[in-house]
Amino acid sequence: MPAEQKRYRLRSGAAVQLILTVSLALGIVWTTQAYAVKPYKIPSGSMEPTLAVGERVLVNRLALEFGHPHVGEIVVFHPPTGAEQQQCGETAARVTAGGAACSKSGKHAASVNFIKRVVAGPGDEIYISGGHVYRKARGTSAFVRERDTYIAPCGASSECDFRTPITIPAGAWFMMGDNRGNSDDSRFWGPVPTAWIVGVAFASYWPLDRLGLI
Repeated sequence: MPAEQKRYRLRSGAAVQLILTVSLALGIVWTTQAYAVKPYKIPSGSMEPTLAVGERVLVNRLALEFGHPHVGEIVVFHPPTGAEQQQCGETAARVTAGGAACSKSGKHAASVNFIKRVVAGPGDEIYISGGHVYRKARGTSAFVRERDTYIAPCGASSECDFRTPITIPAGAWFMMGDNRGNSDDSRFWGPVPTAWIVGVAFASYWPLDRLGLI
């Protein structure tokens, strides 16, 4: 085989190998990102004023692979079955405003997705007054009001007050919407197990005037 032809074949083979390598790398990156980051459209006004109806956010599905959510984060999750009917626990009881919020959810997750803010975690004690969460973090001795400049005023809604303290069970998280007077959340159907959390919302990308980190 002539030397020139041999060099041409070697260069062609190297080019093909490079193209295959780059294509494989891009495929891996695309697949990873497609799994790791998912878009989510805000379906209701329960997270106003932080997130508006129809706003689109990005959710990091790998955020909890090696850890757990943190109080203050906004997460997408599966609520317990019966949450849309505001059923508390396996007995499908209903909570009474002014008393205690729902302290234990049902055993099965619903197929729908909700988005709310984590306001308390395992072992924390909380009560709600005027729409504000007062939390005695696990291992502490006093209730402290959350720094909640992000919430909408609760007004005179009956959802604003659940003044009897409850304790969040092990491995579960208490979720509330920022629109405290108009949110279907853990107050009515209980804390959410870690395993039911889909991911952490970290950025808004639509509409463009809402573009930015959450």
